[in-house]
Amino acid sequence: MTETTAPSATKEPEARGRGKRRNALGPTYGALLALVVLVTANALFTPNFASASNLWNILLQVSTTVLVAVGMTLVMATGGIDLSVGSIMAVASALGASLLGSGVGVAVAAGLAAGTALGLLNGALVSAFRIQPFIVTLALLITGRGVAQVINEGNLVPFNNPTFESLGRGRIGPVPAQALIMVLVVAVALVAMRSTTFGRYAIAVGGNESAARLAGVPIHRTKIAVYALSGLLAGLAGLIDTARLGASDAAKIGLNIELDAIAAVVVGGTPLTGGRATIGGTVIGALIMQVITTSFNMRLIPFSWSLVIKAAIILIAVYIQRPRAH
Repeated sequence: MTETTAPSATKEPEARGRGKRRNALGPTYGALLALVVLVTANALFTPNFASASNLWNILLQVSTTVLVAVGMTLVMATGGIDLSVGSIMAVASALGASLLGSGVGVAVAAGLAAGTALGLLNGALVSAFRIQPFIVTLALLITGRGVAQVINEGNLVPFNNPTFESLGRGRIGPVPAQALIMVLVVAVALVAMRSTTFGRYAIAVGGNESAARLAGVPIHRTKIAVYALSGLLAGLAGLIDTARLGASDAAKIGLNIELDAIAAVVVGGTPLTGGRATIGGTVIGALIMQVITTSFNMRLIPFSWSLVIKAAIILIAVYIQRPRAH
């Protein structure tokens, strides 16, 4: 009797451990597998999809979404959410375009500073006043868009500044400048989350805030920092979009990008409940959304269908990440 029960007692925890590891691999490698299947199917059945020009176009289109989604990943790692990123992009765009007469450096610095300041405001309200992140950032989503339109006086603000426009239209060889900026930001975020104390703090706060506080993790500073970084990256994305368009349109810059960013983060394997962050998964999630949009455009399928497909992918990702009974 003892010989038959003892092995089962030791094997049961091992089986549960293997199950947990398989569950953890699902969100991470499931998104990568989905991206490979999408790219392969389009390369075979969508004319000109596999061309070099289309590849650069996909990277061009996805770069600002990735920048915003990386910031969103940091916020969601702490268990928060940032709905204001699109409006922060609009404020940075309006401020940058209005200050171009003072020099490109001033315009870029003002746009980035405005994004960071609005992120700091979000973080301070969430951390110090314990207001739900959804409410805080929803309020800024509404007011930020209004502030941007006040700065632009409700008008489209075109400009002709080749130096500033190179931020969104420049190329280094065949590679778009904004794609290189995206790669640099992703690399820094990967190192920060994997190899720095800040990354460990962010994960700890999202995993169990009470335990993190008892362990000496600076909860307030960590939360404020992730929202500030999210604002900074949203400001950078707003300036890039403005430079690419050659105009500041406060009503449209960054419109609904928060939905694409959240979708990319969730599909990439970062749970809405926090405690885990996969920067690489976020990039893959953003690429999945962009490949769907691009392939539907190339096959002249109505845009509304791409929204349906994206919604289905998000639901599947959330289902895979659901808490499991043990």
